[in-house]
Amino acid sequence: MSSPVSPSSNEELFDRARALMPGGVNSPVRAFGSVGGTPRFMVSAKGPYITDSEGREYVDLVCSWGPALVGHSHPDVLAAVHAAVDNGLSFGASTPAEAELAQLVMDRVPAVKRLRMVSTGTEATMTAIRLARGYTGRNLVIKFAGCYHGHLDGLLASAGSGLATLALPGSAGVTAATAAETLVLPYNDVAAVEKAFAEHGADIAAVITEAAPANMGVVTPDEGFNAALSRITAAHGALLILDEVLTGFRTGPAGYWGLTGAQEGWTPDLFTFGKVIGGGMPVAALGGRADVMDYLAPLGPVYQAGTLSGNPIAMAAGVATLKAATAEVYATVDARSAELSAAVSAELDKAGVDHSIQRAGSLFSVAFGTSATGVHNYEQAQAQEAFRYRPFFHSMLDSGVYLPPSVFEAWFLSGAHDDAAMNRIYEALPAAAKAAATAQPEQ
Repeated sequence: MSSPVSPSSNEELFDRARALMPGGVNSPVRAFGSVGGTPRFMVSAKGPYITDSEGREYVDLVCSWGPALVGHSHPDVLAAVHAAVDNGLSFGASTPAEAELAQLVMDRVPAVKRLRMVSTGTEATMTAIRLARGYTGRNLVIKFAGCYHGHLDGLLASAGSGLATLALPGSAGVTAATAAETLVLPYNDVAAVEKAFAEHGADIAAVITEAAPANMGVVTPDEGFNAALSRITAAHGALLILDEVLTGFRTGPAGYWGLTGAQEGWTPDLFTFGKVIGGGMPVAALGGRADVMDYLAPLGPVYQAGTLSGNPIAMAAGVATLKAATAEVYATVDARSAELSAAVSAELDKAGVDHSIQRAGSLFSVAFGTSATGVHNYEQAQAQEAFRYRPFFHSMLDSGVYLPPSVFEAWFLSGAHDDAAMNRIYEALPAAAKAAATAQPEQ
């Protein structure tokens, strides 16, 4: 009896996946829900390129949603992972690489005095919130509309990322009691924060914010906004949690705080990291003040544990990635990002497409129909002409360029994006801009 032929086309693979997994995916944005069409099933990646199951190669502007800072399959990262694999996959015990990665993080972000490794960004923010409540003895948390901090129950209200893509206000399964412990405020509105603290200050454990939001499209914090959050929380005995899961070690060696807070003289109480810190493996972390972090077990009363936290293979990938992320890599990513965002804007201008380019360091996104004001908060992000992105995305995809499959996500480049890769992107832009120009709202 012959073996059944395994599906190989993207459509066949998607059909099979939908019969086995909710929506055919393990993370919602992969389903192409906001752009339509068939998701691409990727089977390999090298440098600035990824290849799908049909053998089609794309210039990658997703970069695994950030981790591939030094490019896919970097030889030093692969060598480190292969060497670690030869020693065993998991021990359920401490390993030397955990402290090595922690030291690399602290060398880059000196405000971090203690670090706890976890496996996902959601786990990092969940632990940071629990720690803030345990340390302060308070219950309420402030978050900002459009900021996404993973799928923790209390932080899904008015979240960005997949929820922005799906236009959902929150999530089923989140109880009213849980939601009531989160105050959702407009982003970039210092007055709203001051009012919330005037009314509830004695009950607020923490403010959590993305260092620079990148889950409602990229939104730059207004000048002084993050510094004001640091000032207000300190004055009221609350903690400031700076979510750098996405921006950490991506927008610079010390993340977005390194570009801003380190120069401006303010420091959050806690950071959360992810993405780049694991180099493509499931690694995240939280860190910050020693007195706060030491409230975690086994020293303190706030419990957190994880069988695979500090996994030796993941630690090896993280160490090798941070070591490979040299000043030259950051210079390349910064320059390529500036070049590409300018080229995108120029082609959209030629096609007569109203837009703004939203930037935070090397991260950027395009917001359609927003040239008059730009995007400074979730309301403005939601009001853009998002319908123009679908044809723009598919035109680029047909030309061999893989963009984020949602207008509410950031574009990523790597140190491996050379002239050949960039030229392929530039050649694809004119047709994509024209497709955006002729797009019509869905009825």
